[in-house]
Amino acid sequence: METLRKSEELNIRNAAFDNRLRPVDFDGFVGQKKVRDRLELAVKAAKERGESLDHVLFSGPPGLGKTTLSYILGAAMGVNVKTTSGPVITKPGDLAGLLTSLEPGDIVFIDEIHRMAKTVEEYLYSAMEDYSIDIMIDQGPNARSVRLELPRFTLVGATTRIGLIAAPLRARFGLVNRLDYYQPEDLSEIIERSAAKLGVDIDSGGALEIARRARGTPRIANNLLKRVRDYAQVKAGNFITAKVAEESLGLLEIDPNGLDDMDRRILETICVKFGGGPVGLSTIAVSVGEEADTVEEAYEPFLIMEGYLERTPKGRVATPLAWKRLGLEPVSRQGELGI
Repeated sequence: METLRKSEELNIRNAAFDNRLRPVDFDGFVGQKKVRDRLELAVKAAKERGESLDHVLFSGPPGLGKTTLSYILGAAMGVNVKTTSGPVITKPGDLAGLLTSLEPGDIVFIDEIHRMAKTVEEYLYSAMEDYSIDIMIDQGPNARSVRLELPRFTLVGATTRIGLIAAPLRARFGLVNRLDYYQPEDLSEIIERSAAKLGVDIDSGGALEIARRARGTPRIANNLLKRVRDYAQVKAGNFITAKVAEESLGLLEIDPNGLDDMDRRILETICVKFGGGPVGLSTIAVSVGEEADTVEEAYEPFLIMEGYLERTPKGRVATPLAWKRLGLEPVSRQGELGI
């Protein structure tokens, strides 16, 4: 019980930290320029017409700003944002209670919308299109359908797996935006802004050093900044330079290329134990002691994006760059790969 309470307190503190660093308007949102420009245009047009914003869908890896953009949209439109997540809405009544409590123009943000129950998802179709939902009252011979009229609202959905969203639901979003990984330069700017909010001094070298190891993700960049801030506070007079960032991130076993301990274990498994591959995902997961879904969704995207790993029909294959990063000589598997 004590452990659970401490875990809840830690989650609350982390959420407060994220909210403190979260930008509140488009001017403060760094990166994703094309997405930002499209959203700003849509907001301006909707406000000029006096209408609610069209439904918006954000897709992309976690930590890139989907939740942040939903709150920025609410602030830009001058409306309330009500937040929930797909797994929480288990019954049509849950959805009806949420939607009927809205004011005209309000935004409903549903995180991980692809995990919403199919029976609930179907109620969203008429809610998004006709701004009404039909609820069944009673059962058996006394059952009847009651139509509830809804205020015009904006649904903002966020997903890390857009392919799992049913086509009818996906088609009802007027603005579909994919968020991509950030460049180190953009992350460096985010880190400098976050450091200013936290009251810690940092130079451009220190910010760039953290940015290079943040896997292209603002959330990771801010989390690393927290750890570097602790190190700088205790050992460097609360000033983060490139050397301070390098030393503190070295303690976390995050190398200059952004590879952490699990990344290296995955690459070493493929290269050392299986000669560079091809090797199946489940085999890798068992070898590193991690769930296959976690390896595929949390680690592989970065390794593939950086050119360390390839997905082939026969399994995962380490690239020459992976061998180089591990300081090993590549083993030729041309015959097995059919090259």
